[in-house]
Amino acid sequence: MLDDHHYLWKLLWDYNPSGLIVVDPDLYIKWVNPAFCALFKVRSEHIMGQSLEVIFDEVDDFKAVWQHNTVVQGQFREYAQYNLYLNQVIFAIVEEGLIVSVFVDISHELARKQELDKLKQETIHSVNAVVDHQMKVVQEIAGLLGETTATTKVNLLKIVEILQRDSQFL
Repeated sequence: MLDDHHYLWKLLWDYNPSGLIVVDPDLYIKWVNPAFCALFKVRSEHIMGQSLEVIFDEVDDFKAVWQHNTVVQGQFREYAQYNLYLNQVIFAIVEEGLIVSVFVDISHELARKQELDKLKQETIHSVNAVVDHQMKVVQEIAGLLGETTATTKVNLLKIVEILQRDSQFL
């Protein structure tokens, strides 16, 4: 029975799509799952037993979780050197002397949001260009109407003057 549970937990660890890392209170890496290795482009045998700082420049959140026995969740972090944008959860398992972090890759969502923002900006630019063009056309039409109206008025005034002169002679 115990072997079945161990096997099941190993399967869950190995197949979990989220990156998982476990460190001790001194921030030395104890375990990583395959998803973590894929995210951060490392091999487990190269980082096991190493300081967490071989992967992360910033480890203060891990220290704070251990020191204050708190949970950091819903923390969105960009790891530009790995081309990643992750939702990160960090918690301590005090009775085991471990700190665990779960990394959910949301890079695709960030890319989609950036693409949508770009599309919005292009649409706004396009709408502004259309409105500017319409305003220019309206101004040209108004100018032409003004010119033709003025010409018509001049010609009508000439006709009125001619008709008035003709009526004086009759």
